[in-house]
Amino acid sequence: MPLRPGQRRGPSRFGPNRAADIRRRRIALVLATSLVAVIALLVSAFGGTGTAQTVSAPSSPTRLLPAGPPTPEVVARLGSLRVQLPVSQRRLTAIGYFAGSNGSIALSPLGTQANAGLLTRLLHKLVGGGGGTPRWFALSGGSGPSLSALAIGAPVGSDVYAPVDGTIVGINDVILNGDVAGQRIDIQPLGSPSLVVSVSRIGADPALRVGSAVSASATKLGSILDLSRVERQALARYTNDTGNHALIEVHTAATLQLP
Repeated sequence: MPLRPGQRRGPSRFGPNRAADIRRRRIALVLATSLVAVIALLVSAFGGTGTAQTVSAPSSPTRLLPAGPPTPEVVARLGSLRVQLPVSQRRLTAIGYFAGSNGSIALSPLGTQANAGLLTRLLHKLVGGGGGTPRWFALSGGSGPSLSALAIGAPVGSDVYAPVDGTIVGINDVILNGDVAGQRIDIQPLGSPSLVVSVSRIGADPALRVGSAVSASATKLGSILDLSRVERQALARYTNDTGNHALIEVHTAATLQLP
């Protein structure tokens, strides 16, 4: 209201200290809002914690149809050796790596680790690397070097093909918990005679013989077995089934362990 002549205006309700408090509160609100926005952005860009990610989508009906051999696709490397996908892409349920048996050699996976931790994915996002296909999972278990066992998941009965060009040097039964769990087929790869690539936990094709030549993605080695009764399979955490798979390991010829 207007002041009468000679009347002084009283002290303001908003003195210097009050105004400073308001400014501080506004700054704190802006900072808090910005922090929430940054966290939301990181979660959306790198969501997940690296824990098990169970696949919930139903299997495609095409998995029940004959699939034939896979389209050539390299999934792992070891020096000049290229390990190709041994099952049809239409049959593949998941790819996993874990520590293999004693004497197995660590492989270099191609593609992206699907269950990598947040910090690892953030680092790859910032500096590059760790991208592309196929997607693979790091699994627990084993006693050998990390990433030395390659599990290729597929439904029971799926055909398994040679992952490398070479010559069969051994066909032996695999024993798990006292039971026969399929066969192990040892292949001496062309161009790497000091190595042996083993494909195990499959039902071997009866037509195979030691000394037979095999071609990657073309020569049928056998088929996927149901081994869920023998052991609990780690790959099952990332598939819609019990995690049945073909197992691939690479050894030097001198250290290959026979069953």
